[in-house]
Amino acid sequence: MVAGAALSDDLTDTQWLVQLEDIGEEEGYFSPLGDDHAAVFVDRSQDVLFVSFETLAGTRAVSETGMPLGFDVCENRGWSHLTLLAMKETWYRSHFVYGYFDRLVDEGFFEDFDKVIFYGAGMCGYAAAAFSVVAPGATVIAVSPQATLARELTEWDTRFEGTRRMDFSSRYGFAPDMLEAADSAYIIYDPDEVEDAMHAALFRGPNIFKHRYRRGRSGAIDGDLRTMGLISRLCEVAVNCCLTPVQVARKMRSRRRHMPYLRALLARVIAEDRPYLTALLCRAVLADRPIPRFRHHLEAAEARLKEQGRAVPGQRVEAGSGVA
Repeated sequence: MVAGAALSDDLTDTQWLVQLEDIGEEEGYFSPLGDDHAAVFVDRSQDVLFVSFETLAGTRAVSETGMPLGFDVCENRGWSHLTLLAMKETWYRSHFVYGYFDRLVDEGFFEDFDKVIFYGAGMCGYAAAAFSVVAPGATVIAVSPQATLARELTEWDTRFEGTRRMDFSSRYGFAPDMLEAADSAYIIYDPDEVEDAMHAALFRGPNIFKHRYRRGRSGAIDGDLRTMGLISRLCEVAVNCCLTPVQVARKMRSRRRHMPYLRALLARVIAEDRPYLTALLCRAVLADRPIPRFRHHLEAAEARLKEQGRAVPGQRVEAGSGVA
């Protein structure tokens, strides 16, 4: 029944949760975890389990089908999937969530699967890394994750004031330490976002690999990965036991044709007043597709370069011309 399923945008949050619960109960189970979290498991095969951490608001805003990510990634592949849903920004710091994972470990739940993959972005990326410890040998893909929000370790991150009273010193608290048992963990982040880069620097270990993705907010990177189908493709490579930093970089090249990413990149180089890079970018895009916006900015950038007496990309410079 789940294949091709969708939940309407017109539903209230309560109605949406009721319908998701119905799907979960029919295909696996739906388990409330206190007032602020829920788990949805869809049982398909024992080959692969995809574990994603999401927020109710994020899922409803980003997914084209109104369904959690696991339904989009796994249904056509026959993979089982488990979604940990947060109703608000909790960072999953809840004894209900801890108890749920304790039960899964006691039952040997994760041992039933040949491959387990954890995914999340931002707050949910923190959770994907932190709770991956329950499934030794798992692959973790975390987008702009926080390492922790313990005040004594991250007083430089002032973005989440409402979390400062949360306890990050107890179980599952420091996400980088929880990755020691993972087969591999891929931290995807924007190095130009200072706080995200500082959190990424706290993730260290021989099984931890970092991929720079200049895009901005973790939500923007996550949105790109979803829209381009990259989460699915990265997972497929991981299932085939050959996900490496090189493979991640190769898969990420598809963003060169992703218009939201290209527009964001164009806005960045223009804001930084870099006409040569602007011209290079616009030429590369126009070689693939005739887009008026990029044509306009190419002409503007080339005019700026000529005014400055600088070389224009693709222009032959004659000896003694004075163009540098």
